[in-house]
Amino acid sequence: MKRLALILVDVQNDFCPGGALAVPDGDRVVAPLNRAAAAFAAAGLPVLATRDWHPPATGHFQTHGGLWPVHCIQNSPGADFHPDLRLPAGSLLLYKGITKHLDGYSAFDGVTDAGVRLTDLLDGQGVGHLFIGGLATDYCVRSTVLDARRRGLKVTVLIDAVAGVNLQPDDSDKALADMRQIGARLLTTEAALAELAESRPPIAKA
Repeated sequence: MKRLALILVDVQNDFCPGGALAVPDGDRVVAPLNRAAAAFAAAGLPVLATRDWHPPATGHFQTHGGLWPVHCIQNSPGADFHPDLRLPAGSLLLYKGITKHLDGYSAFDGVTDAGVRLTDLLDGQGVGHLFIGGLATDYCVRSTVLDARRRGLKVTVLIDAVAGVNLQPDDSDKALADMRQIGARLLTTEAALAELAESRPPIAKA
């Protein structure tokens, strides 16, 4: 049986209120993701977290012809995880958008410090079902979900643990509809964790 894993997408200072590319109410994803991360860790399941990790000069930025203001520069405070995010010990970190030629929207574009790609991490741990939350619904979360489904992975999106940029007012709604259309499930964190608890084998009594 394939394992479950949790991916936290780009819960970074620059995407939260006060950041360079703030998602409205982006920090509301932190509490449900903390609950999910703790539950997955307690179940012995992988927890992965992505970070935008851009060089100062990249075609991703408006200053070099791209779509976005400068954000999540490598080793800057804006690229740090939100201070209230609680990643369990042993969480796997992935860095994306790491060169001037890469946008890095999807977690599947990310690599570890050692250069290992997400697909290889998941294959190595026998993961076949991803639970996904983070920022932003209409860009990096959407891209991650679509890439996961293209690779044949089951996906559950934690709908109370995502928030969108919404350059157009309905972008997040459209993104969620796209995810559902390609077979992703949309669940609240509470429902997902209840399902996770039910799937765990009971602890044998002494």
